[in-house]
Amino acid sequence: MSSTPGPKYKRLNIADAALLVVDLQVGLFQLVKDIEPRAYRNNILGFSAIGTYFGLPVVLTTSAETGPNGPLPKEITDAYPDAPYIKRPGEVDAWDNKDFRNAVQALGKKQLILAGITTDVCAAFLSLSLREAGYDVWVVAEACGTFDKPTADLANLRMLNAGVTITSLFGAACELMRDWRDAPGGVDVAQDWYSKWLPNYDMLVRSYRAIAPTD
Repeated sequence: MSSTPGPKYKRLNIADAALLVVDLQVGLFQLVKDIEPRAYRNNILGFSAIGTYFGLPVVLTTSAETGPNGPLPKEITDAYPDAPYIKRPGEVDAWDNKDFRNAVQALGKKQLILAGITTDVCAAFLSLSLREAGYDVWVVAEACGTFDKPTADLANLRMLNAGVTITSLFGAACELMRDWRDAPGGVDVAQDWYSKWLPNYDMLVRSYRAIAPTD
């Protein structure tokens, strides 16, 4: 074993994390071609539900939602009626909007988890600006979408080179939870959340519950 330490593992900390829902708008949804639509709908709703399950502060934002970009899905806005909802009139990079910056800064959190449409614009531009501003940024890859896989790959590479962590929905959730024994609401609630948004995990839980002792 080498005595030279490797790169520091920067882990999500539920006490210092917040969720940013960025331009996951119903009009922009139709631009997404790198992920199958039914799967992508599940991905963005599952991503947004992280805030509810883990009790994270949330900021919602849209860009020019009165035009073809459209609003956020109702499932998301209904889940966070009291969260700041910044309807940017035109800024492409959400960080260029003063109200959005103020809302994020008011959270007092250092770690920001986000996803947006498109990967190469709304998610990438904001992530790069947040890194420049000194934040640690996690982008949930399957809750971002764009025109094709090469475009997504280039955007993810650009963000990685700027120190952004690209992760999965399952990876982000497990890193926030860390230990099944300390899962918010207990193991049963945790399993129900994972089952709702991760179909493969749902089958795992069902198979276990079918044979698990009931006493």
